[in-house]
Amino acid sequence: MTAPGARTGAAAPRPAQAASQDFATRVVRWQASHGRSTLPWQNTRDPYRVWLSEIMLQQTQVSTVLGYFDRFLSRFPTVADLAAAHEDDVLGLWSGLGYYSRARNMHRCAQEVMTRFGGAFPRSAADLATLPGIGRSTGSAIAAFCFGERVAILDGNVKRVLARWLGFEADLASGANERALWDVATQLLPPAGQTEAIAGYTQGLMDLGATVCTPRAPACDECPVATDCVARERGWQSRLPLKTRKLKRTAQSLWLLQARDAGGRVWLEKRPARGIWAGLYALPAFDSRQALAQALAEPWRDLPLHDAPAFVHVLTHKDLHLHPVMLSLPQSPEAAPVSSSGGWFDARAWAALGLPAPVRRLLDALQNGDRS
Repeated sequence: MTAPGARTGAAAPRPAQAASQDFATRVVRWQASHGRSTLPWQNTRDPYRVWLSEIMLQQTQVSTVLGYFDRFLSRFPTVADLAAAHEDDVLGLWSGLGYYSRARNMHRCAQEVMTRFGGAFPRSAADLATLPGIGRSTGSAIAAFCFGERVAILDGNVKRVLARWLGFEADLASGANERALWDVATQLLPPAGQTEAIAGYTQGLMDLGATVCTPRAPACDECPVATDCVARERGWQSRLPLKTRKLKRTAQSLWLLQARDAGGRVWLEKRPARGIWAGLYALPAFDSRQALAQALAEPWRDLPLHDAPAFVHVLTHKDLHLHPVMLSLPQSPEAAPVSSSGGWFDARAWAALGLPAPVRRLLDALQNGDRS
């Protein structure tokens, strides 16, 4: 086997049956004694709780998710409660977790569970994957944890564990190579009929990737499958898994109007259903300072504008260069300072809204400034 490189057609290794069963046994045994077992979404077969955690944990650290998970369960204790909620309430409770499409899909998913499946999550990974926001790996995790289905998962942590242990050199930017890894992941599952082992194995792979087989400086000496790990043997840990496709980053500048009336209320508009900050409440945004000034309603065009320090907010594929512009109104009008669909909100009201993280920071700083 050659050193890893940008190969798109490398064949997937095919583990022997004995080796695959031994791999699963070691992972299950390790999880029972060293894996995570006290998280609030563990030790349950409730698909609602497992599903909530799986969606929240996508691209988010466990420590961040813990508080949100508890608040969601308190506000929406069942899938029926979540389905019946207004989207603004869901986005407001999600505010700060980022990747808001997850929250919108989660809301839609709850509604489809009610309408398509009579309020009960389907029991198979294939049916689960037809719901909004649930892909193959998330559907498999729910089916494995809650219903004992013998299905493989392949999230980022699991890809890393399997690619390193197998010495899987193929470029996972290729769909064909990712499917090949799915095939091998399925071969490595515990034997059919071992329902409890499926859940332990699935959790074990997740835990290994999160706590031992980390992207940088993996703790190979603590790994239960290190003795026959190809990456460890050949020193390939930093090079596997291989994924060469890089997302092209872009940049955008926005001028944000922070209009505040005499009573301390701020004008917020609801963003369109598509694009940056879709469906969230935000400060009115413009492509230039000139456009912002020209958009002001007639009564306030002569009021002075004050520029606050600009800053950069980093999204997954884009850098936002944000320029806050302050406008203080001498009255407390009901009319909009610009032509937009929105409203005046005081601090108590905006705290409950779904707000983009940088907008929430600006408003919190405004509120804290009042208290100083």
